[in-house]
Amino acid sequence: MSQHRSLRGSSKITSKRNVLKRFERVNLLQKRGDWKEGDRGLGLKKTKPEA
Repeated sequence: MSQHRSLRGSSKITSKRNVLKRFERVNLLQKRGDWKEGDRGLGLKKTKPEA
């Protein structure tokens, strides 16, 4: 009996995520120069993931 494809491991999933976690957004804003040390982590600007 084979395993359903939705239950397979996450290593096979290579889809592009369109939602970033807060620390990923902060890192991306730092790379772009839009984040200064001491800025708050709440109310961040909308960011699109790097391609």
